[in-house]
Amino acid sequence: MALTTSTMLPLGTKAPDFHLPEVVSGKTTSLATFADKKALLVMFICRHCPFVKHVQKELAQLGKDYFTSDLGIVAISANDAKNYPDDAPDSLKAFVTEQGFTFTLCYDETQETAKAYTAACTPDFFVFDQQRKLVYRGQLDDSRPSNGKPVTGADLRAAIDAVLAGKSVTDEQKPSVGCNIKWKPGNAPSYFG
Repeated sequence: MALTTSTMLPLGTKAPDFHLPEVVSGKTTSLATFADKKALLVMFICRHCPFVKHVQKELAQLGKDYFTSDLGIVAISANDAKNYPDDAPDSLKAFVTEQGFTFTLCYDETQETAKAYTAACTPDFFVFDQQRKLVYRGQLDDSRPSNGKPVTGADLRAAIDAVLAGKSVTDEQKPSVGCNIKWKPGNAPSYFG
């Protein structure tokens, strides 16, 4: 497990479009899927990472808490499924059911979407406003698997609530920390250390 932090994509960056299969239905999901939403949360997660396992209940709760809100949520797994079979689409489909996720979970087989977002770790979070400009990238909260702090989702929730209320999000943002995205051999992007 390589401890990796977010790349901290510049605020104001326009959300890159994507066309990815949703692991439960197989339907294609894209930015247009969330066109009617005031804000969009894009999360890069996977099933096997201890950092994701540490926060998975909060991710499920977050999905439930914002289910009827004006927030669109899409989770994306981009890990190399050949070398990490827990992160293959069928396993991810079971993960959705087991955790009770109410948000869309897609699989990025080519890893091109992860690269477009400069995703580096799992979990990695990106919040976009109605114009799909980046207003938050960083951690869920201060909790880590070994630090004993409670998982609250405080940082991410504060950003989401600000956007939904039409307020600005603080520029003081801490990078997310987790396992590195498991790039396919020879596919690691230049920004990935």
